[in-house]
Amino acid sequence: MDIGHLTQLANDSGGTLYLMLVLLLIALTVIIERTTYLSSMEQGGAELIAMLKRGDVEKAEFIMPEKLEKIPHARLFEALKQEPVQAGHDVIDSHLEEAIMHEVPTLDRSLWILDTVITLAPLLGLFGTIIGMFNAFSILGDTQNAAPQITGGIAEALIATASGLLIAIIGLVFFNGLNTRVRMVLHQLETIKIMLLNRHDKFIFSTTPRTRVELVHNSAKA
Repeated sequence: MDIGHLTQLANDSGGTLYLMLVLLLIALTVIIERTTYLSSMEQGGAELIAMLKRGDVEKAEFIMPEKLEKIPHARLFEALKQEPVQAGHDVIDSHLEEAIMHEVPTLDRSLWILDTVITLAPLLGLFGTIIGMFNAFSILGDTQNAAPQITGGIAEALIATASGLLIAIIGLVFFNGLNTRVRMVLHQLETIKIMLLNRHDKFIFSTTPRTRVELVHNSAKA
């Protein structure tokens, strides 16, 4: 099957194979970009949770690594930084939850495009197959070669449907995987929020530009 034959198939499908190629490229772009982004966010969130678990804040001062200052989880530290030490638990909780809500659109950005491709690709494939079958049955006037040409035309027309289904299957697998990563990052955000709330009485956030946490021991407060 050479390029000329593929071009003929695309033309016989009414151009839908060209559209599906565009859909495939769009889907792959979204998959690669979102996978890279969410993997980085998930790894950064895991590092922050590990730091809090290890008790790194018990040092004289804790400076968040620069690479972690750009991830959504850092917004929770920035939000808590604005809270006075005497702030109530409920007030801090609502402010941290607000910070999380602001980050949600960033996490699932572009996933709607992948969802649209999953729905649209099979429909385009079916449309291309119908057009291809119209072309196959248009040669019924040739009684001698009608049967083999119709059979071959129908088989070629089904390539459009198969292509649409293949794109949808690939997109669906990665769409579910990306949604799982989004839920993992959201779970990390909720976990960090709870950890910060539980440790709020131990933190005083400095007013320096960089995100810094100083631990004040109860004995020092006394």
